[in-house]
Amino acid sequence: MVKSVVSLSSANKKSSDGLIDEVEHLKEKIRYLAKVKFSLEKDLDHCRQEMNKLLSPPYIEAVLLEVLDDKRAIVKSTTGPNLVVNILSSIDAKKLRPGSIVALNNRGSTIVEVLPGRTDPLVKAMEVIEKPDVTFSDIGGLEEQIRELYEVVVLPLKNPEIFNEIGIEPPKGVLLYGPPGTGKTLLAKAVANATNAVFIRVVASEFVNKFIGEGARLVREVFRYARARAPAIVFIDEIDAIGSRRIETGTSGDREIQRTLLQLLSEIDGFDSLSNVKVIAATNRLDLLDPALLRPGRFDRIINIPLPDKRGRLEILRIHTRKVKLSSDVDLEAIASMTEGMSGAELRAIVVEAGYYAIRENRRSITMSDMIKAVDKIRKRIKPKLDTMGTGIL
Repeated sequence: MVKSVVSLSSANKKSSDGLIDEVEHLKEKIRYLAKVKFSLEKDLDHCRQEMNKLLSPPYIEAVLLEVLDDKRAIVKSTTGPNLVVNILSSIDAKKLRPGSIVALNNRGSTIVEVLPGRTDPLVKAMEVIEKPDVTFSDIGGLEEQIRELYEVVVLPLKNPEIFNEIGIEPPKGVLLYGPPGTGKTLLAKAVANATNAVFIRVVASEFVNKFIGEGARLVREVFRYARARAPAIVFIDEIDAIGSRRIETGTSGDREIQRTLLQLLSEIDGFDSLSNVKVIAATNRLDLLDPALLRPGRFDRIINIPLPDKRGRLEILRIHTRKVKLSSDVDLEAIASMTEGMSGAELRAIVVEAGYYAIRENRRSITMSDMIKAVDKIRKRIKPKLDTMGTGIL
């Protein structure tokens, strides 16, 4: 009888322990399912937010022109004319300044957000990211021009304390002028290599736009970007595309170019200081430029990049034949004598053409005969220019 009671009690205890284990297991399962539920609800909330983004209408970008007293503002919409719109009450009034980029709701009736300032992608593309591999030692026959360019652009950026001690302000800009192929762009590349400054290269024709005011806006963007990234160098190639003399009459296109020029003049010597921003411009036609561009305070240094003389041509030929295998009969001094009136680019073309003559004859070195044939070929190509120089007309 006693054994039977003990046995029953033991069985009940085992059953109770089993139920406890089962309850604990179920509790653990509930906790796990709660976690899964929380994770799924989070994913569902994210999916709803993404769905709302996909279904919500896009905002309209606009430029804030003026803030009015009654929680309204005047904006210039990118899709049309100037608009008078409301301002969302949650927007901080301190962020609303003329020139700010704002977002309008789909109907274009309310400012819903102040957007962060951004740089025009076209301006960002003008920045030279990788330094050119051209150095001043790669340029022949322009020692004086290199010295002047170094003093105006490189020295103030590298050692500004020298100018502070003396008490003078270095020139803001330098203008390089001369015939095509004489090394104006090459000098700008060497400057970019010699400094750690941000180098922004733009061809002036890129400022010319069919939309009114777009060219002036692009000029503003370039200089704003340069100031933000200072020290910086802005190189404007073929500046005569926008810098030609202003005329009283002309087409609407001429007037737009003049507006772009006025903006350029204002940026170089206007209210806002250029600080550590230097401007280099290049042109083949100095006679076409507007006098306002050439006055002191804008381009203080105007450097002539002429066709090389005999000594300069010999230096250029030596530079371009550094890595070229020449035969012992090649006389570079004689080649320099017979290439009068040729530019550095044409001398480089002579070396390349001579190389092709050697390749055609299955040789691995250039002979004097190859050089002479190359000189004759290039001279025939540029004969009209040489004839013009012979008459004294440029």
